[in-house]
Amino acid sequence: MKPQYFIAILFGTSLYWMYLLYAPFLLAMMIAGLLAISTANIQRFFEHILKSEFKAAIVSTLLLALLFFAPLGYFLTTLTIKLNALDPDIFLDIEAFIVNFIETPPKFLVFLKPFASDALKELNISDMTANILSLTATVGKFSAGFLKNAFMIIIFYFFAQYNGAVIINFIKRIVQMSAEDTTVLVSELSSVMGVVFYSILVTATFEGVLFGVAISMMGYNGLLFGVMYGFASLIPVIGGVLMWLPFMLFEFSIGNTSSAIFIALYSIVIISIIADTFIKPMIIKFISTNLLEEHDNKIDELVIFFAIIAGLATFGFWGMILGPAITAFFLTIMKLFEARTAECGT
Repeated sequence: MKPQYFIAILFGTSLYWMYLLYAPFLLAMMIAGLLAISTANIQRFFEHILKSEFKAAIVSTLLLALLFFAPLGYFLTTLTIKLNALDPDIFLDIEAFIVNFIETPPKFLVFLKPFASDALKELNISDMTANILSLTATVGKFSAGFLKNAFMIIIFYFFAQYNGAVIINFIKRIVQMSAEDTTVLVSELSSVMGVVFYSILVTATFEGVLFGVAISMMGYNGLLFGVMYGFASLIPVIGGVLMWLPFMLFEFSIGNTSSAIFIALYSIVIISIIADTFIKPMIIKFISTNLLEEHDNKIDELVIFFAIIAGLATFGFWGMILGPAITAFFLTIMKLFEARTAECGT
């Protein structure tokens, strides 16, 4: 047997066992690597200031944990505690309120009374209570799993930032690509992921703060619901509606018509129209042109937008990072292939 065949067999065997060993952590490692690529310029900035790769990696990791994972952890922990402390008897009060509201609706909703009465006959409060309690257990399980994955991502992110240059140089040496092609691939991926990550972080924070301030003026927990709105805003088109509509309906139900109208108009005009439609594109443009390196073959923002939607639909929460990364990788490979085909043709 030729030595190269034996080495290939050993490599394949070791790769298989490495997969078995690290399979539970592959998603966390991939997300951490993509986040490290997205924030490579932050790592370089801290390295320049602190004159130490290790210290820069620590600061970058703490910053990521504080800005990205801490709000998520607070939201999931608070939601789990609230749901676990929920009194099942409250659903009896909800049923009584619904029945009373349907039997004596406001004058402008009288025409809906026949339809609401039919719907009320199909309402089973026991089934609804069981479903809510089941949902509580599901949310608690999801929260525990998410926090565990977040912790692993933070750990892998630190090592990716600290050893990023070494890893990239090693990949350049072993892959069958020229150094120029590898550099283009990494740079393109870094540019796209940087735009995605920074725009998500800034716009979600911005819109979450706007909603949190408004909702706190109405007596609610502005921090909790601001975080919820920030992440709900990542869902295109309907994300914000999922947050402000329940508040509007609840305020209507307790007779606070002015508060209901305020939260609806504020969310539609200030957040959805002004912030999301006009200010958000300006933020993404500023990030793209001032904070990130420019590339001649820049991927269109509309492609990135649909990549985020596809990623969320396919992979869930982490799809907003995986979707653009997969799309950017594919399009960059296609560009390299096109360039090499043109060279062969000439």
